[in-house]
Amino acid sequence: MAGSSFARTRRRVSGVAGLMWPLLGACLWAAVVGYKPVIIVHGLFDSSDDFKNLQGFINESHPGTNVTVIDLFDRGASLEPMWKQVEGFKAAIYPIMQNAADGVHFICYSQGGLVCRGILSILPDHNVHSFISLSAPQAGQYGDTDYLKYLFPQFVKSNLYHLCYTAIGQRVSICNYWNDPHHRDLYVNTSDYLALINSERPNPNSTEWKENFLKIRKLVLIGGPDDGVITPWQSSQFGFYDDNETVIEIQHQDVSRNQTQNSFVCIVYQNKVQKKNSNYVELPGGTALVWEE
Repeated sequence: MAGSSFARTRRRVSGVAGLMWPLLGACLWAAVVGYKPVIIVHGLFDSSDDFKNLQGFINESHPGTNVTVIDLFDRGASLEPMWKQVEGFKAAIYPIMQNAADGVHFICYSQGGLVCRGILSILPDHNVHSFISLSAPQAGQYGDTDYLKYLFPQFVKSNLYHLCYTAIGQRVSICNYWNDPHHRDLYVNTSDYLALINSERPNPNSTEWKENFLKIRKLVLIGGPDDGVITPWQSSQFGFYDDNETVIEIQHQDVSRNQTQNSFVCIVYQNKVQKKNSNYVELPGGTALVWEE
């Protein structure tokens, strides 16, 4: 199908620079976190087949480790709304958790990193020990990438809000986390997914979702300027543009930008980055922001 062809083309073009370094980073951290079952969730236009090498590396490093690459919402189906994907992946992953008394590890790539965040937010009895987020737009996406040109050829980043911030647009996954810094009010009031899980819009489940997420023991946020897709790349570590398109990294974001001191980004920084054993680790082409209990 067209989505599959596009995904293969992007991998050939960006190759090592765009994709291999985050996968190598995942291999590094997978080797560290040990023998608990590992669950891998793919990204936009990917499929489970694209992660067989990563699965093989983990099995070689730790023979006997149960590694599952979830085979759902492949290729074009990855454009389905984010909440639909969260529910589908959760249904497939929950039995694995129930059979893992010592917990599991998540490795979640690109859009899959946001899917995993949704699961960690809504599942009160999850037992995820480590959440490894690979080049995932945790703070949203705003850029004229090849994906944008392929999906919405009549739009550029400056006017995509006309589509994304509508009921029709919110039926497409990428619009669920499209974060236009020049139309922040529209984003906050319209986004059916990212604005909710980031607690940027009032949500009766907000406190519970944050408490559920904070049950993880280790967080690894991998991103870098060679990504080529996530824009700005600092979104992979909760940094994002201000209204001048200047990137504000997580440690420099103030309460006013995040609407409330109880926003998800503020909570993560205050509870899991600032107060814990956190540090940046250099990787080829990028960095990993790591905290652990």
